[in-house]
Amino acid sequence: MASEISRTQYLSDDLTIEASATILKSMLKYSDVDASFRALAEPTRRAIVERLSGGPATVSDLAAPFDMSFAAVVQHLQVLEGCGLIRSEKVGRVRTCRIEPMGLAPLADWVAQRRAFMERRFDRLGELLAEADSSEDPQASTQTPIKDK
Repeated sequence: MASEISRTQYLSDDLTIEASATILKSMLKYSDVDASFRALAEPTRRAIVERLSGGPATVSDLAAPFDMSFAAVVQHLQVLEGCGLIRSEKVGRVRTCRIEPMGLAPLADWVAQRRAFMERRFDRLGELLAEADSSEDPQASTQTPIKDK
């Protein structure tokens, strides 16, 4: 009974299961993009990706410039590897990391889709503004205002 009271207290009547399902579907659609953005939101991880863009590196080499524990750097690497931005392989006692060539592809596709959408919107805005300019009275722009004496 207490859970029923708190539920009605915090949920509005506008929320429905169908709306929740729609939101969930859109969230699942972008899960790769979301994971990549979450991983790259942290400055240390961006620095690691920048370093790896120059070529493969060992975990020790990647950890050297950071003022944090080795374990913390390994956790950052696990996040990057989990979302597919980097990959690592262990040979003997040395773990080497490298950029995953297709790791940024979901982000690039997402940005390209947004860019195409916005370019279409701006093109349409330009067309509307051109129509508005051409539909104005041509004499209204050439007439000089009458000054009061």
